[in-house]
Amino acid sequence: MQTQLRRTIFTFLLLFSSPTFFVFSTASPPSKNNRSNNAQALVRSSCVHTRYPSICLRTLSNYAGPANSPLDVARAALRVSLAHARRACRHLKTLQSPLVGPGPGPNTGPLSSKSKRQRAALSDCIEQMADSVDELKRSLEELQHLETATFRWQMSNAQTWVSAALSNGDSCLDGFGDVSNGGDRGSGGNDRDKKLRRSVKRRVTDVARVTSNALYMINLVGETWPGKPNKHRSSPRGTHFNDCVEHPACA
Repeated sequence: MQTQLRRTIFTFLLLFSSPTFFVFSTASPPSKNNRSNNAQALVRSSCVHTRYPSICLRTLSNYAGPANSPLDVARAALRVSLAHARRACRHLKTLQSPLVGPGPGPNTGPLSSKSKRQRAALSDCIEQMADSVDELKRSLEELQHLETATFRWQMSNAQTWVSAALSNGDSCLDGFGDVSNGGDRGSGGNDRDKKLRRSVKRRVTDVARVTSNALYMINLVGETWPGKPNKHRSSPRGTHFNDCVEHPACA
């Protein structure tokens, strides 16, 4: 009995002192910090060549989702763009109330002729931003359901919709540029008009910059996708989204 006990103790001591045991006992799966560092490195390497790298890093560095591939980063960039577009659309709608005409409040008084055109330009801009929200949603839908057999079709859809969202921002700012080039120069509403233009430009430019970065990320996915895609597809995904009627996408 004692002999058997001594043998058992000797075996355990021999095992615990073995270098092999030490290696296996100290090995551990990749830590959360390592995964986070890898994700941050991917974001940095993806952002460095965008048109607005500092904005890209600022908006994506704290992204909480997975970032293991260029596709993950592109999806994250699209979500950022979509969130900014929604906020801009809602903000533009709040700017309509100072343009309704006479009444109580800081903007009491008749609208200048330029302010009336500002109101029309703002209404068009809200519609354009609502369209951008819808187009960014469609693009994100494509990236969430990429398949090798339909890859080129889906990527073409995503790129087209994001490009259209960028064009909507340009059209919005062009509309306000046309207003600023004419109208009553001496009207008391000019300060209000200028403040409105600055507010619109700031919001729309912000959306344009993050959307430009998102488009770069989408193009990067096309360069790194490992499959051999087929350019043919019967119909595009994303067409189930309803058209923006009375701007529901802003909500």
